[in-house]
Amino acid sequence: MADTFEHAPRVWTAGQLRTALADLADETPIHIGVADGPGNFDGYDEFVLVNAEPVELADDSTSVPPQVRFTLFADATAGAYHTDLD
Repeated sequence: MADTFEHAPRVWTAGQLRTALADLADETPIHIGVADGPGNFDGYDEFVLVNAEPVELADDSTSVPPQVRFTLFADATAGAYHTDLD
């Protein structure tokens, strides 16, 4: 049987993000490093921020009201890519 572990990242708040961005120039691009696995940023993939907006997450199977989460959307960095023909 495979070993398991509990992964509990500390999710940033809007206030923490504002503080981190406070001294940056408005023209500064935002890059996002996506972990290879839970908590593993040694070989992270690099993405760029392309959008941010509130997203409503509804669970149609329950009567729980939908949650709204502010979501940052990332895309691959600019460059030439090979088309995957598989």
